[in-house]
Formats: sequence, C-alpha cells, structure tokens
Amino acid sequence: MKKKVMFISSTGGHLNELLQLSPLFKKYDYTIVTEKDKTNENLKERYPNRVYYLPYGTRAHLLSYIFKYIYLCLKTVYLYFKIRPKVIVTTGTHTAGPMCYLGKIFRSKIVYIETFANTNKKTATGRLIYPIADLFIVQWEEMLKLYPKAKLGGSIY
Repeated sequence: MKKKVMFISSTGGHLNELLQLSPLFKKYDYTIVTEKDKTNENLKERYPNRVYYLPYGTRAHLLSYIFKYIYLCLKTVYLYFKIRPKVIVTTGTHTAGPMCYLGKIFRSKIVYIETFANTNKKTATGRLIYPIADLFIVQWEEMLKLYPKAKLGGSIY
C-alpha cells in the first residue's frame, strides 16, 4: 500500500515549484491541493481524481480576504479528514499554513520547501512552518544561516 502524501501550495510560482516534484507522484497515493484560479483549471485533466481546490484570495482586498480565509480554514479541515495524509509536502504560502498545523496536530509529517525566489530573507510561511516541520528544505546555501536546522536541497528546477 502506498503512503498518502498531500502536495499543497498556493497558485502561481509556488504551485509551479511544487509541480517540479511530479516525478515523485507515482511513488505515492498523492493528492494536490491548491487555490483555484484560471491558470490551473487544467490540473484536474492532468491529474484526474487527484486535485482539490481551495478558494483563491489576496490580502489586497482585506475585507473579502478575511471571509475567504475563514472558508479556506474550514475547507482545509474537511480536506484533511477526507484525504488523511501521512505526509504533507508544501512550497507555501498562506494556503499551506492551516493544513500544516492541522497535520501536525494529527501526526502527519510536514515537509516544507522554502521558495527558490528567496535567497536572503525568511518568508512569512517559512517562519510559520519552520518550528513544526519534520523536514525543512532550502534551495540556497545562504538560507542555512537563517534556518540552521534546514537541509540544503538545491534548486528544485
């Protein structure tokens, strides 16, 4: 029986980084969780029965974002118990935070990959997940100074 692994990230560059891990998918009973937007509607075609969407929200519209984030958190709880992953792999951002903390509470292993775009400062999600990550991977050697317990994974591309 294959291990259940959830790959989760926000849309855009974080999702692009996460999908670089697609050669690993066949080794696991995997699911992909991301925000729904026009750029990733075809994911369900590429990965049939493996993709779940969370609501897309941006902090630029703070009032609506608050309500979307509350809904995102509720849907996160639903998806976590529907999928029951043993491992959660994420490249960030805010969509991943609630899922990782929920997973930690229920003993899922948390693997966080700090974004390739950051070479010299911590991201908000990195700061949030670093204390609970079972494996925290950075893509740049300079980042080891900021995250001393991290492992250097090299470029995801």
